[in-house]
Order: sequence, then structure tokens, then C-alpha cells
Amino acid sequence: MTDEPGPAERDLYLAAVRGGGRLRPEDLAPADRPTVAALVARGLLTPTATGYTAANPRALGDRLGAELRLRATRLLVHAERLPGTLRPLSHAYEALHRSAGPGGGVLDARSVPARSVPAGSVEAGSVPVASVPAGAVDATRLDGFAAIRRRVAELLAGCEEEFLSAQPGPRPAELLQVTLGQDLSLLRRGCTMRTLYQPATLDDPAVLHQIGLRSRQGAQTRVLAEPYERMLVFDRSVAVIPAAEDRDCVAVLTDPATVAHLVAHFDRDWARATPADRHLGVPHPTTVRIGRLLARGLTQRAVATRLGLSERTVAAHLARLRDRYGAQTLFHLGWQMRGERHG
Repeated sequence: MTDEPGPAERDLYLAAVRGGGRLRPEDLAPADRPTVAALVARGLLTPTATGYTAANPRALGDRLGAELRLRATRLLVHAERLPGTLRPLSHAYEALHRSAGPGGGVLDARSVPARSVPAGSVEAGSVPVASVPAGAVDATRLDGFAAIRRRVAELLAGCEEEFLSAQPGPRPAELLQVTLGQDLSLLRRGCTMRTLYQPATLDDPAVLHQIGLRSRQGAQTRVLAEPYERMLVFDRSVAVIPAAEDRDCVAVLTDPATVAHLVAHFDRDWARATPADRHLGVPHPTTVRIGRLLARGLTQRAVATRLGLSERTVAAHLARLRDRYGAQTLFHLGWQMRGERHG
């Protein structure tokens, strides 16, 4: 499946919108079934008991944008590592050409006198090739939680000006407790600290307590109810990003252009995020119930009828939820809250 909907998918989606945001099975031809399946797979149509409901394309755009940005970042990392990977082969080739005869032809490698090969070098045929100097590659890979945690601790200890952190998904309070000492030490020596979380992170009171401990020392925290990728950036000179889907492997980047690219994305997300203090209060139980019903697809009027409340009261609760989740519309709010657990 391509990243963007094809012409047939676009036409059928627009037909659903023109039909009030719904598609009935009797309105679909047999030839439409593959197109409907593709729209459902993309999240642009949601199956219901009576057919299909059109979903907000902005959610698809946000998700695909995050995936494409991650793909682009990984390609940048690969591009930075490629010269270092090929450097031993280049040295072998250039050594052969330096041994060329007066006519410019390349000598057979077997005719080159054998020499001792320094430890750590690579040998092509009988031609010694110097080893790649340390630091020649601007990206290194770390595998395993212990190695990653050790390297991040070193980078935090050496950070002098600014620490940026984008943390999508839930954050275990235990992990925040373990890293509290490092974070407070960084703040006390005058470094700035900016962290992005998603709304679900703030549902845990223990996490809120940890965020508060850092905030009192000057840390800044914002909440962004959109997809984004995990990253850490130290002094705008070193970045750590996931290098595998299981998060048990990271790439440590030092190339200035690559790090600047990541910082620009962080700053863009930070500008769209909302301050965490708007989200720190625990929502009222009625607000939580209204949010659950909205996430199940009920309209504002249906929620009011179900709970025996006036539409004005429901609207007030929904306004607080929209502010909490940074949602522009009720549809966007319902999508943001799908699959979340509320106490």
C-alpha cells in the first residue's frame, strides 16, 4: 500500500463525505469492496453496525508524517554511516592505483610485495589497508538497555546548556524516579530542559509527581496530542534516536546537519504543544465518562441523553477535554481518546 490514497480511494471517501460522512452497504458496488477495505486499513473509514463512517484525514496525515520523518531520519543516519563503511574498500582501491606502473595500468595485487599489516587493519588481497580512525563515522549504534542507559547517563553528565527530550507513549514512574537525580543535577548547574509528552502520560499521578519535581527546578514540560518520534538531544550537538522498532537499539548522532534537522522538528512540535500545567489536574469522573462515550462514537446529544445531562453541561466538559488533549474538533478529540484508559 502506498503512503497516499489513490484516485479511487479519494473518490469514494469524498462520496462518503458528501453523504453526510457515512456509507451504507447498499450504496456500494461489488467493485468498491477493495477500495473500502483500503480506506478502512488507512483509518479513513470506520466500520459501524450500519455501514461505514468517514474519519478525519488529519489523523492519517499526522501518522504518515511521523512515519516518513522517522524513515527520512534513518536514511540520513545510513547516509552518514555509508562512507565509513566503504572506507576500507576505498583505501584498498586507492592503494592499488598508487602501485600502478608507468603506463597507468593497475598491477596485479599478487605482484605487490607483502608487508606487515598493522593490528586492526583490513587486508584486501596482499595489499594492507589502514584501519578507519576513531570518530570518522558520525553515527554509532548501541544495543541493549544497559549500554543505552550508560551512554545517556554520560551525555547527561556532560550536558552544559540544553537537554531536549521527546517521549511519546506512557512513561513508567519507576524509570522517572531512577533518572530524577540526573535530571535535577543537570538543572541545578544551569542547563535548560524541555520535554514533550503525550496526554496519556499524565494520567498516572506518580508520573505527575515526578514532572512536578523537575518543574520546580526549572524544567519545562509540554503536551502534544499528535504522533511524534522519541528522541534525546544534548547541547544541540548529539542526538539519540531509536534504530529499531523494539526500542532496544539506538543510534547516537553527531553530524551537525542531522542533529540540526532533528532539533528543528522538535522546536516545531514544541511550538504546537500546550504547557503541561493545563493537563496536570485529574479530570472529573463525569468528564471521564463523557470522554469514554465520545471515543465510542456517540454524538454530543447522544452523550447528554445517555447520562441524563443537558447538552450545555456536556459541552462544558467536552471543552475541558479539548483543551486537555489539544483537539480542534470533537471528531479529533474522539480519535485522540480512542484506546486510552481512564480511571
